[in-house]
Amino acid sequence: MTDGKRLNDIKFSVLDLAPILQGGTASDALQNTLDLARHAEQWGYQRYWLAEHHNMPGIASSATSVVIGHVAAGTSKIRVGSGGIMLPNHAPLVIAEQFGTLESLFPGRIDLGLGRAPGTDQVTAYALRRERRNDGQDFPEQLDELRAYFNPELDSQFRSVRAIPGEGLNIPVWLLGSSGYSAQLAGQLGLPFSFASHFSPENTLGALKLYRRNFQPSDVLDQPYAMVGVNVIAAETDEEAEFLATSMQQQFLNLFRNNPSPLLPPVKDFDNQVSDYEKMLLDSRIGSSIVGGPQTIKTRLQQFLDETQADEMIINAQIFDHKARLKSFEIVSDVFKNR
Repeated sequence: MTDGKRLNDIKFSVLDLAPILQGGTASDALQNTLDLARHAEQWGYQRYWLAEHHNMPGIASSATSVVIGHVAAGTSKIRVGSGGIMLPNHAPLVIAEQFGTLESLFPGRIDLGLGRAPGTDQVTAYALRRERRNDGQDFPEQLDELRAYFNPELDSQFRSVRAIPGEGLNIPVWLLGSSGYSAQLAGQLGLPFSFASHFSPENTLGALKLYRRNFQPSDVLDQPYAMVGVNVIAAETDEEAEFLATSMQQQFLNLFRNNPSPLLPPVKDFDNQVSDYEKMLLDSRIGSSIVGGPQTIKTRLQQFLDETQADEMIINAQIFDHKARLKSFEIVSDVFKNR
């Protein structure tokens, strides 16, 4: 049973990994990111989030705070933020200062989404963190420290270190997750929560239930606010969209094969490149992706909303051709607006 929530009742946003294309450069990727953000602003998207990943030849958003500044400077009203910053990779003070700076430059437009995974492999995590013990288990303490830099009243201990810029600024903090851990913590702290349905579909409904069940009203929120990530590849026809989606499928396949690559052009014979076991792996990770023409997209997004009762959806689209990627996000915008 649902409460009748429709797509045009909720907000919709963009998750961008700043894909580096085969034959392209990180510079090209970051130019495409800004171009997509400008279009997303025109099409009514609520926020534009960038994700922290490291040692990935197909992702240009590793210095996430820098890219957020690039996007915010090139747009005028869309919210810009992290989906997410991997907090265990950084000293909380550094993140407070970086996002305090971003909020000072672009008042009222910056979001700070936080995750506790490394966003990379273990060797790279060590290169980032410099000690093997820092495995994210102290995430709640790191989160408390970070939030106290913005609002010293949250910390009962005397703090002689201050985040300037940062202190006193109202920067929305979101918790991100692909399991129940951050869902429960976000609920207990009364923070907004974003779930990574786009690569952890099997945990989606359980995590949302855990978040809502554990939610405690806070100075931030009176009631739960849940956003869900979803891969959407849209085109004029189902067939064209399915062709475009093979770039995303190849990207995940290469990750499974421990051979991460730039985003590859779509292929027509993808099924012939994949074993039955690899098909099963792909289905477990990206089987919930919504791929098709406008009517298919509308039907399946509404089904997803019925299942999750999300307050917002954040859309990821790993599409090789930039014009086709823009078209996909435009179609999705029209679907949400019920055009």
